Amino acid sequence: MSLSWSRTTRLAAGAATALAVLTACGGGGADTPGTAEKPNGPVTVTFWGWAKGTRDAVAAFNASRSDIQVTYEEIPSGTAGGYAKISNAVKAGNAPDLVSIEYPSLPEFVSSGALQDIGDEFTEADRAAMLPQSVELTTLGGRTWAVPFDAAPQAFYYRKDLFDRYKIPVPTTWDAFREAAEQVRKADPEARIATFFPDDPTTFEAMAWQAGAQWFKAENDTWKIDTTDPATTRVTAYWQGLVDDGLVRKNASFSPEWTGSLKNGTTLGYLGASWGAGVLKGTLPEQSGKWAVAPLPSWDGRPASGMLGGSTFAVTKDSKRKAAAVAFAEWMSTTEEGVTARISSGTSSAFPAATALRPVARKAFDAGFYGGQDIYALFEASGASINPHWAWGPATGTTNTAIKDVFGRIGPGGPTLADAVKAGHDATVAELTRRGLKVEG
Repeated sequence: MSLSWSRTTRLAAGAATALAVLTACGGGGADTPGTAEKPNGPVTVTFWGWAKGTRDAVAAFNASRSDIQVTYEEIPSGTAGGYAKISNAVKAGNAPDLVSIEYPSLPEFVSSGALQDIGDEFTEADRAAMLPQSVELTTLGGRTWAVPFDAAPQAFYYRKDLFDRYKIPVPTTWDAFREAAEQVRKADPEARIATFFPDDPTTFEAMAWQAGAQWFKAENDTWKIDTTDPATTRVTAYWQGLVDDGLVRKNASFSPEWTGSLKNGTTLGYLGASWGAGVLKGTLPEQSGKWAVAPLPSWDGRPASGMLGGSTFAVTKDSKRKAAAVAFAEWMSTTEEGVTARISSGTSSAFPAATALRPVARKAFDAGFYGGQDIYALFEASGASINPHWAWGPATGTTNTAIKDVFGRIGPGGPTLADAVKAGHDATVAELTRRGLKVEG
């Protein structure tokens, strides 16, 4: 299920008022992009990010260019403090030229006026080489706000050796996933098939996305918010059942508890995204050859995916080195050298948004951890099945903070997943209303 460019064009044309909806309270910096400096020596671009392999990519770029040099600062991941650091730097007028921003957070940065439109540098011809779903997530109000680096289709990672030992079929539907969860617990009362992450609403949102939900939609001058649709209700009830029945763990993502359960073999699976292949490989090197990757279960057994994370590169509003910053971002995202440098670090399994570079990524990533499985072929199919009807809202931080607060208290006698979704909805409506935006839902 891939998008056609005709649909992308129609959406861009029909979004003429969407930018006004998005940026009603945003600053004017995005409309006044800086001009490139022309010093005697090379242009120096400052860049903040956190993804594995980025430092290697920067070093490779600097070694290959004499006209542009990049100074890199590794910051905490976005939701772990990186986005707050970027926002504060923008407000203080000392932001770097280029920043990493994941798709879910991009509309909020655009809404606040923190970024520049880069459409004059990253052109339609450049975008045509990208996965259309990634292009749409970086196109707001008909303008281009970031260079997509990777897509992040969902996948199910599982301990193949233990699934084989317990004679458990790899599930292809969510009904079969629940059956497999019951079989795992029966085979080993201490074991669970996967983990519900109370600290990470984006994993839950990706499940809703996969099921066909569409929480946010800009229409005319109004933001329409719908979190009570049948798809969201179905996903919420399903995961509430898994949690209530003790069929999945409830640990914070990437916490010592979660990692420990993977190491001792009492968590047999991980519902993640394409980038998770590198995470597991780097976290569990002693388990090389024991893991495999399968498509995410779907409701009807046919390929379907949301997107969990995925990163872009955006130019901050006051940068006077936009052309050089975009040139570096494009090198990382659209050249064989850039993708190879990023992935050859060994712990990055980025799935490039640039479709022609998938074979390069496959070659650069050592899949020995997965028994030599062609995991990129699986990502390719999953990427093509990403539901095209999802868009992120302009207050993702508010939405997810409210959801996460309730997620952390879910349990016997406590709030439910439905309560968490409602809290996210209500907090979002209140925030957009506070900003003076029209809201329906």
